[in-house]
Order: sequence, then structure tokens, then C-alpha cells
Amino acid sequence: MGMLGRLRDLLRRPEVPSLSVDDPDLVVVVEAFDVVEADSAALARSPRWRADELAVLRHHVRIPPDQVERARELLEPDGWVLVAGDVAKISRVQKLDALHCAQERSRMASLAQRLGGEALGWDALQPAR
Repeated sequence: MGMLGRLRDLLRRPEVPSLSVDDPDLVVVVEAFDVVEADSAALARSPRWRADELAVLRHHVRIPPDQVERARELLEPDGWVLVAGDVAKISRVQKLDALHCAQERSRMASLAQRLGGEALGWDALQPAR
């Protein structure tokens, strides 16, 4: 291999492993259902959470059945996937940190309130090791 080939190999970006919200290898690595617990504390108490890896952030929200489609319309542009049920699951792949967890928790609480529902909490999933 010539110098140009070696340079091209050095500059090639490493492939980022993909993750999807419905990956069957996902397991819950942290849960936050206590409204008085800070998101940073929830992350800090979890020995299974790997901060340097992508995760699926999943919010658990009660949404009236007649508001589910409206919620989906509001969430999908930002990459959220809503699975309806007695308790809706609203998920997105992202890098987790306390700031983003807190921002998204607040967003889901606001959304639920506007639609006549209730935000119950969140959990995060990562592939099992």
C-alpha cells in the first residue's frame, strides 16, 4: 500500500455502531421515577450506565388516547418514537448526560400537561454486556 492509501486509512472515520429504540439487546441501565431525585443523582447511582456510549432515553407518560396522535406529531420531528399504551413510551437514541436528561424530562412533563396527561419518569437502555 502506498503512502496515499495509508493516509486515506488514517483519515477514515471509525464506524459508529448504530443503535435503535427497538434493539432486542437493550436492557435498562438507569431509572428515574422519583420527581425529587436529580437526574444527575439517578445517573450517578447506576453502576451499569456507560456514559461514553449511546443509549435509548425512554420517557413513560400517560397521554389521553385522543391526544396520542397530537403528541406523535409534536415529537417525531425531533426523532422521538412514541409507542402508545396505558402508559406511552417515548424514546430516542442519544448520548446521555444529566443536563439533557433534565431538559427532556421537563419537556415531557410540559407536553403531558398540555395534552391532559402525566409524565411518570424515564429510564435509559443500553445493549447488554
